[in-house]
Amino acid sequence: MGIADRRQREKEQRKTEIIDAAESLFFSRSYEEVSMEDIAREVELNKATIYLYFKNKEALYATIVLRGIDILKEKYTECMEKEVSGIVKIALMGQAYYQFAQEYPDYLRMIHFYGSERFSKENPCTAEIGKGYGTCRLILRDAIQEGIDDSTIRSDLDPFLTSMYLMISFMGILSMENKWKLVIEAEGFSYEQYTSEFFRFIIPAISSGSHKMDVKDFASSGFFLTEPVAPEKEKRKKS
Repeated sequence: MGIADRRQREKEQRKTEIIDAAESLFFSRSYEEVSMEDIAREVELNKATIYLYFKNKEALYATIVLRGIDILKEKYTECMEKEVSGIVKIALMGQAYYQFAQEYPDYLRMIHFYGSERFSKENPCTAEIGKGYGTCRLILRDAIQEGIDDSTIRSDLDPFLTSMYLMISFMGILSMENKWKLVIEAEGFSYEQYTSEFFRFIIPAISSGSHKMDVKDFASSGFFLTEPVAPEKEKRKKS
């Protein structure tokens, strides 16, 4: 390996170390509570060196957001590649989003926070983040089109609009404020039950008349959010 190659490898390694250090801090604190000085201290570099790699804290934060989106995109791609019908792919993608939220809650929090007006549209990462999230929605749209083509999804639905409805629904459910979770719990349901009921509600709504399906039919394809639920207070009455 030549000197130039070695220096490039060292540069990339240092950049990764900076991102890893920043990620650790942003996972444990809010955006406002992390400074470039904190990141430099964490990675044991001076602040001037950090600025050689990242223009500002926002650019560094956005880079970590992209890591999370790449994970979600990979999960969606895996669902799309399965040899199942279009409507099953839709359910699996919704489940994949749910799993992403459970496995990577800090990435999800950062993704949603980056969507706020706090960040500048001039950041070059903003377009890349939009493209990455857009790719996830396009994969979902393509699955909807497959479902229309294989007659498992209603043909009167527009793939683009339906993908928007579903993606926004996924985002809303998985970024729900705690006050609404408390409302659900006050009625005797758990948040997990609420999430499961969404799939049992939406799948019959989009399935075609000739292929009316329930999510319980998808278990053989790896879908596990299938069980109908009853409030805990009703369960206690019956027991």
